Amino acid sequence: MPKPPLTLYLAAPRGFCAGVDRAIRIVEMALEKWGAPVYVRHEIVHNKFVVDSLAAKGAVFVEELDDCPNDRPVVFSAHGVPKSVPEEAERRKMIAVDATCPLVTKVHLEAARHHEEGLQMVMIGHAGHPETVGTIGQLPEGEVLLIETVEDVARLQPRDPSKLAFITQTTLSVDDTKDIVAALETRFPGISGPSREDICYATTNRQAAVKAIAPKIDALVVIGAPNSSNSRRLVEVGRAAGCPNAQLVQRAADIDWPALDGARCVGVTAGASAPEILVNEVVDAFRARYEVTLDVVETTREAVEFKVPRILREPA
Repeated sequence: MPKPPLTLYLAAPRGFCAGVDRAIRIVEMALEKWGAPVYVRHEIVHNKFVVDSLAAKGAVFVEELDDCPNDRPVVFSAHGVPKSVPEEAERRKMIAVDATCPLVTKVHLEAARHHEEGLQMVMIGHAGHPETVGTIGQLPEGEVLLIETVEDVARLQPRDPSKLAFITQTTLSVDDTKDIVAALETRFPGISGPSREDICYATTNRQAAVKAIAPKIDALVVIGAPNSSNSRRLVEVGRAAGCPNAQLVQRAADIDWPALDGARCVGVTAGASAPEILVNEVVDAFRARYEVTLDVVETTREAVEFKVPRILREPA
């Protein structure tokens, strides 16, 4: 029986961003420099395939510094850590390598600068997400007020409404944040904000690519982890842009095929921590079931690269 025809629209850019690429290289270079095991505090990036691959090479993933011995190197994840973590590593005389994405570090520095100017911070982010925990942990307790929704803005009780600044988690939806920022600026007209919103270039670009394919497709498959903020936002962006049939999968084996019944055009993208090998796997799974025509929709090209920390560029 002939396979039914299907057009696959492949969003570009998709997959690894410069911060994720750098973080993975940092763990690989640490293993080359110091040998196994190298400890990593929290998943280096939110992707099981990547974490399992690095674990097979000798990386040991832990949630807290207490789980690391003093005599082995520790890498801090791309999401960033509270200030207390590197301070504790230094006190224990550990070799610590910071894989925090430079765009997250930029938010940390921004928060510190506003704090020095006597401003209380409002952070737009998801409670419990490691990036949010790390950013809030840059300042003393009570100095960062976390909000997640437009409704939260009305409930804010700052110390002094005339001395406020806001920052954002880097992996949020541009559209969602726009509404929250507008609500903040309406309620607190004097609030200081970043010159550009802190949502990173990769998050913005991946969302723009999804918006470009949404009108052409009957269904959307986003490759990413359930705990990956930017991957979950891609599903939301696809639905908001006119494609309600959107699903998040970690790998090809997770695809809900019955949900795609009758679809003739399907979009495929990947979150910033999903490797291209998983995209190829998904495309192959479609080819096994359909007569696939592949159409790459590229909205922009990325040429961003971040250097690894100096400690890894120096000889052991």
